Amino acid sequence: MEYRQLGASGLRVSTLALGTMTFGGVGWSAMVGDTDVAGARRQIGMCLDAGVNLIDTADGYSLGHSERVLGEALGKRRDEVLLATKVRMPVGDGPNDAGLSRHHVISGCEASLRRLNTDHIDVYQLHEWDGQTPVEETLAALDHLVRSGKVRYVGASNFTGWQLLKTLGVADRLGLPRFVSQQIYYSLQARDAEYELVPASLDQGLGILVWSPLAGGLLSGKYRRDQRSPEGTRRFAGWDEPPIHDEGKLYDTIDVLIEIGDAHRVSAAQVALAWLLAQPGVTSLIIGARTDGQLADNLAAAELTLDAGELARLDAVSAMPLLYPHWHQLDTASDRLGAPELSLLRRHRA
Repeated sequence: MEYRQLGASGLRVSTLALGTMTFGGVGWSAMVGDTDVAGARRQIGMCLDAGVNLIDTADGYSLGHSERVLGEALGKRRDEVLLATKVRMPVGDGPNDAGLSRHHVISGCEASLRRLNTDHIDVYQLHEWDGQTPVEETLAALDHLVRSGKVRYVGASNFTGWQLLKTLGVADRLGLPRFVSQQIYYSLQARDAEYELVPASLDQGLGILVWSPLAGGLLSGKYRRDQRSPEGTRRFAGWDEPPIHDEGKLYDTIDVLIEIGDAHRVSAAQVALAWLLAQPGVTSLIIGARTDGQLADNLAAAELTLDAGELARLDAVSAMPLLYPHWHQLDTASDRLGAPELSLLRRHRA
């Protein structure tokens, strides 16, 4: 297992992390999975044996039950891992049971600590943007949690580029905690993050944690043109995240994944994960699985390296068009491109 620096922090995290949306099986999360404490303990053991040192959860998964299952399953092994959780989503029906107000951020953190049975959260992430709460208020609440020892690092998730840079600017101006990471959706199925979020991370020194690196299972190899919702999968159960905007490109990409996987005698899923780990700025991929077999297969991706030709084939089949102003900068400013811009434009320069 490789370990990478989390952004500009001194924290080192494994390139694969365990995601726990499958833990609990309460409410809407039941479509994703219903792993109980015994199953969670077994999967955590598999991950620790493979060298994983980061586990990610959220207070909104299974209405908080995912955190409870994780806390109980970890038990005395808590100090062997870094715990990341999130706040923002609704956790009740009250008017203050959602958002990023000082009230909800602090009370949400304290509730997560109780459910996880721990005295601190290693990486506390804002799960989503809150356009109705001043950024200053949210950052001040995070500052309180860091100073109290309840939180060690802070991060963002699912922010747009301008929201991310605005928050970082306010943090710098006021001397409040700065994000060390952002957790984003990024996969061969949809590379939207390459337009703004990846360059912003490179420029601002943020680690990139990728959620759903297999596109909700679409890139696992189970989905084919003639079998678009296999029985037993999330799509079969009605799960529709992430959205599919171009089915033709998706299945063309899956064809290449399977072909490269067959050449290496590995699964399409492992190839998709290995491609992501080769992309600029990516720190860790958050993998979750309904079964131990799926988890074992995903963990094996840490040992797979794709050559330049294989990476180029996957780049080409999944490529997205250059949006404005990126195409204009490529045409007129290519003499002065830096690393953040080249994370997107290097593929188009030729």
